[in-house]
Amino acid sequence: MVRRLVLGCGHAGETVVGVVSTWGGELRVVVPEDAPTDAIEANAEVVTGDPADPETYPESADVVLVLGDDPERNVAAAERAREAFPDALLVASTGDDGDPRALDAVADRVIDTRGVVTDRLLDSVTGDDAERVWRLLSVLRGIDGRLAVVMHDNPDPDAIASALALAEIARSVGVDADPCYYGDISHQENRALVNLLELDLRNLAATEDLEEYGGVALVDHSRPGVNDGLDPDTPVDVVVDHHPPRAPVEARYVDLRSDVGATSTLLAEYLNRLGLDPGREVATALLYGIRIDTREFTREAVEADFEAAAYLHDHVDESVLDRVESPSMSPEVLSTLAAAIRNRDVRGDVLTTGVGRIRDRDALAQAADKLLDMEGVCITVVYGFMDETVYVSGRARGTEVDLGEVLRDALGAIGSAGGHADMAGAQIPLGILGSVDEESTDSLQRVVDEVIAERVFEVLENPPSAPRRDPTAADIAFEFPLADEG
Repeated sequence: MVRRLVLGCGHAGETVVGVVSTWGGELRVVVPEDAPTDAIEANAEVVTGDPADPETYPESADVVLVLGDDPERNVAAAERAREAFPDALLVASTGDDGDPRALDAVADRVIDTRGVVTDRLLDSVTGDDAERVWRLLSVLRGIDGRLAVVMHDNPDPDAIASALALAEIARSVGVDADPCYYGDISHQENRALVNLLELDLRNLAATEDLEEYGGVALVDHSRPGVNDGLDPDTPVDVVVDHHPPRAPVEARYVDLRSDVGATSTLLAEYLNRLGLDPGREVATALLYGIRIDTREFTREAVEADFEAAAYLHDHVDESVLDRVESPSMSPEVLSTLAAAIRNRDVRGDVLTTGVGRIRDRDALAQAADKLLDMEGVCITVVYGFMDETVYVSGRARGTEVDLGEVLRDALGAIGSAGGHADMAGAQIPLGILGSVDEESTDSLQRVVDEVIAERVFEVLENPPSAPRRDPTAADIAFEFPLADEG
């Protein structure tokens, strides 16, 4: 177990202490008698006394951080700490207007606060990931009551796993939490994941509000009322997502990074940083979420996704993963796939197909995946209608086309559309397509074919290109993560 000692706690030190407290191990903070301690929000033993008095020190320390504002106190504290713990890593701040040369002889690293601010101090001692964890925990500790961790509608494995993990993190700081979702879990692999792991998820009714909860978190999407059943004005405490943005995101804590392949990767990082045992259910779900969203690490996978998978691997139930990945195919999916093959329209390397009236919208995503395996096909767009809505699911592989932008350009004016460069979707109200005989499936299908396919092919005559992946594009979110994409 690592033992850490913080001597003095100036204005920057308070933030650093909060971050260090998330690392696990033992932490003691020695604060001068004339300094307030109520601003220290951390799981630490706080001692009031002279930071330069060894009587205030623990018996041993592996890391010592000298973080006071007074330069002379910092020098004295660093000298005493070096004498008491000669083998410890000692990082010392100069304090306000202090001379860094006064600490060179005793400190392993000197932080000159005349030339840096809190962010530099955090980077030197902790890093951005640790600061994120501390801020998240600070928000979670402030929630009065249960936390509703809300997935997007009809959640996929990435959303399910992320909700489970965030609920586990909330419980670690004494906040009860429920993973919640609106809609259905109808994709057979997703149902298998929930059933085999016996996951306890709360299915919210369409008209159900969250008044019983003291806080709300969103995972794998970023705005209330956009692809979930929440009121758009719902106050949100926490957002964790990996989709690119379409509008500003408001919450007390926001972690939106599009430079990873899955939201599950971000939650695995939190668990790892906190030293929490993810447990069989959470680890298995997270690994499956990463594998699905990165298409077995072949789609937009980055180093962080591989590192998260490596961290989770020893905790997963491989037998459950094997059974989840080989579920029986429902008659509805087989029927949709047959219709998609029968009605396909192939122009060059692009395949579009309408399957008519459907009962399972997830079947569209599965058909789009299967048809992408056809020789010579690089883009598939499959669409069908149910409940007065046309649902569209698209896939791309081995092409420079940005499919998310294609569907947005083609269908965004008449519905909601978007997604990733190689996985996208849309939802269009049937009524916007004009007056048709809604009792006649054939009539509806003809109109849908004319609108969807022709608009897609028209945009593809001069398609938007997929952007180069920017590994620094962090802290952004996307408002329309499609529920069928899993």
